[in-house]
Amino acid sequence: MIHLTDTQIDELIRFPQAIPALEHAFRELARGAAAVQCRVRTEAQGTKLSTLGAVLPGADVAGAKVYTTIRGQFNFVIVLFRASDGACLATLDANAITRLRTAATTMLAVKALAREDARTAAIFGTGVQGAAHAHALAQFTDVTDLRIVGIEGDAELAASLNAAYGAKGMHAKALGAAQALDGADIVITATRSSMPLFDGQALSPGAFVAAIGSSLPHTRETDDNTVARAARIVVELREQAREEAGDLILAAPGLVNWDSVVELGDVLEGMTPGRQRDDEIILYKAVGFGLQDVALAALAYNTFIARAH
Repeated sequence: MIHLTDTQIDELIRFPQAIPALEHAFRELARGAAAVQCRVRTEAQGTKLSTLGAVLPGADVAGAKVYTTIRGQFNFVIVLFRASDGACLATLDANAITRLRTAATTMLAVKALAREDARTAAIFGTGVQGAAHAHALAQFTDVTDLRIVGIEGDAELAASLNAAYGAKGMHAKALGAAQALDGADIVITATRSSMPLFDGQALSPGAFVAAIGSSLPHTRETDDNTVARAARIVVELREQAREEAGDLILAAPGLVNWDSVVELGDVLEGMTPGRQRDDEIILYKAVGFGLQDVALAALAYNTFIARAH
């Protein structure tokens, strides 16, 4: 059995490999060829232990991510098994995978749910996930106007994006919330806020909103106006969203019809509609689930083995 560190994983897999691997896993789940273990949280005296996992027979793997949360800080590890015989293949640090899989999945959602002519994006948040999403948008979409909203570090993040992608015609700038939302085709919230970040009435018709910052039932980044204006609400896994997606759980009674909430894998597989009109507002609410972690752990492990031989 081997152990892969975050540094090794950063060298083994990046967005170009992660995005198609995740799309394949989501499609397998939609077809009933994979299974997901919803997150379980256990807490005592300020230490929280969380576990979530998945079985992906098509990749011949099963695994679980286990992590601690102490004073708002996370430490992750993944245990990976071979599905066909149960052998333990590897343990992996999972900070790098968590950062990568969240932004890579959002890119799948952007591709499936944003308007084809989307060129302007607003990102709320300048931390690990905010930065990861900004770099992913710059590399894997046609966005040319990237607006960064943050309490701190917004100007620095914008400057780093311009240095990296300015020559390709992409321009980033730090703005306040109202200016950032004005005409934004894509809006990504990647913060630790427990309260809505903006009034959904400010969203432009046709906007795609990806709320990815919260996985707790008592916190939300989007308000009732955003939920009410959404023609379609898309989640990774309906069962887990009903337990963790505060943006939806805290919405006023009657705003969320869970029977109409669709899963991203079903959209990718063509089993349910995504965007149907250019003027629709689409809300994608992500909480993160084990399918993503196990799919990328398998990708990192197989890449490591291939290189070793």
